[in-house]
Amino acid sequence: MGEVIREVCWQRGIDLLEGHLMPDHIHMSVSIPPKHSFAFAIGFIKAKGTARIHRQILGNKKVTGLHFWSRGYCMSTVALDEETIRKYIREQQALEKRQGELAFNK
Repeated sequence: MGEVIREVCWQRGIDLLEGHLMPDHIHMSVSIPPKHSFAFAIGFIKAKGTARIHRQILGNKKVTGLHFWSRGYCMSTVALDEETIRKYIREQQALEKRQGELAFNK
């Protein structure tokens, strides 16, 4: 899936700086050319990514009623603190795992 997203980004000159796939979501740090709006870039990645993934994984099998992506997304701009955001993306799986574990101390 990461390879597909990288290729789709490349098609529009979007730089995928950092990314991490989770079972139910993706975190990405991207650099979008000024000629594209953020909404356009995410819409393009979702639409073209879905088409390529369906084609590569499902072949010609027609699927209806399924949704690959959720309808929404969350975005934020990054200026001076880009490294903090990129570090979070790299380490988010471990952070989420630790948050899900309960520690019982006696």
